[in-house]
Amino acid sequence: MRNDKIIVGMADLNAVKSPGVLTTLGLGSCVGIALYDSVNKIAGLAHIMLPDSTQVQNNSNAAKFADTATIRLIYQMRRLGARKELLKAKIAGGAQMFDFHATNEALRIGDRNVVASLKFLEVHGIPVIARDTGLNYGRTVELYAEDGKYLIKTIGHGSRFI
Repeated sequence: MRNDKIIVGMADLNAVKSPGVLTTLGLGSCVGIALYDSVNKIAGLAHIMLPDSTQVQNNSNAAKFADTATIRLIYQMRRLGARKELLKAKIAGGAQMFDFHATNEALRIGDRNVVASLKFLEVHGIPVIARDTGLNYGRTVELYAEDGKYLIKTIGHGSRFI
């Protein structure tokens, strides 16, 4: 199995055919939305930073937001031959990286990113079959186009596939 990793940066997304591997580093409050078509062996990964592009003025980067990244990622995967009705999702990240005792929603960006990611996946009819979200630590992820495995790596909390 070839193990060429394509790095997906912050506020970025990409899609690959098997045997490609997508990785993104340092998911704190950000969420890694992983999509997979098991029939065509096509994987897509978005590293979203914010929940909703309609809530900010500078929203030109579609990959930055849960709502627009989902649409763009589906589009890129379809261009590679994926079928939308076959897509399944896994998500990781959405941590609360700082200990805020305030109830201010703006400070709960990790939770808001997770909720928005789940919402927009549901809007597009894509079931979420696994997730590793929340808590207070960052994650680095790898998505394997060969089998759809989503490797979650952490410092101090081990690694595991979901």
